Amino acid sequence: MRERASHTHPAVPQPVSVALALVLVTTACSAGETTAGEHAPEGELVVFAAASLLDVFEELAEEFEAEHPGVEVTFNFAGSSELAVQINSGAPADVLATANTHTMAQVVEEGGLDKEWADDHGADGVVFAVNTLQIAVPEGNPAEVTDLEDLADDDVTVALCAEEVPCGAATTTAMEGTGTRITPATYEDDVRAVLTKVELGEVDAGLVYTTDVLAAQGRVEGIDFPEAEKAVNEYPIGVLSSARASTPAEAWVEMVLSESGTQVLEEAGFDTP
Repeated sequence: MRERASHTHPAVPQPVSVALALVLVTTACSAGETTAGEHAPEGELVVFAAASLLDVFEELAEEFEAEHPGVEVTFNFAGSSELAVQINSGAPADVLATANTHTMAQVVEEGGLDKEWADDHGADGVVFAVNTLQIAVPEGNPAEVTDLEDLADDDVTVALCAEEVPCGAATTTAMEGTGTRITPATYEDDVRAVLTKVELGEVDAGLVYTTDVLAAQGRVEGIDFPEAEKAVNEYPIGVLSSARASTPAEAWVEMVLSESGTQVLEEAGFDTP
């Protein structure tokens, strides 16, 4: 995520008159905090989002910025579990979208969602998309993978998401449903890292989302497997209590939930509620 610029103010010569002091206090309030817990817009909307949302959210950002002149959308894309850790550790952000409800719950438990927004929309965020796992293989499928059990073959090199991130948790659920045990060559921090391993031919297969296979635009091939239906991930979104500009944050969530947002999600391969 891009570093934000820090601003310092020149020292005011002493002594400072009472009138000037009042002006400075008034200016500070109007430029920053206006009431307890409420801040004026600063021209940047910071969105923390699951890595699998990268293409969709970047496309929506172009429309959002066109409709909200002066507001720039900045993203932090990563594994949902990492995003939750960052937010619960105090990282400044306005909106969070995770790849499963369990990860969002970790933020909710720490009071991470804006209370007023949550009272109006849902204490656990709003589910806006659904995603399903798919086996991704390099072009031509050199290892001739056909199903989930093939990934358990010692001769097949596999990349999986780390178990603590949503795609990894979904993978574990899918394996438990059949008793399949896959020993991967590598565990990756997020689903896009798994996709990259497959694209580069560094592994014979990887478990990613259907949307990631589509995003690869033919650089990988996708293979459906029935066990994936037991490990469907729901994606919730919410305005954070750390939001510095509540109106742009709420407007972003509204766009994601809107008809145009739904269309972009479905074109990318997501199902929508």
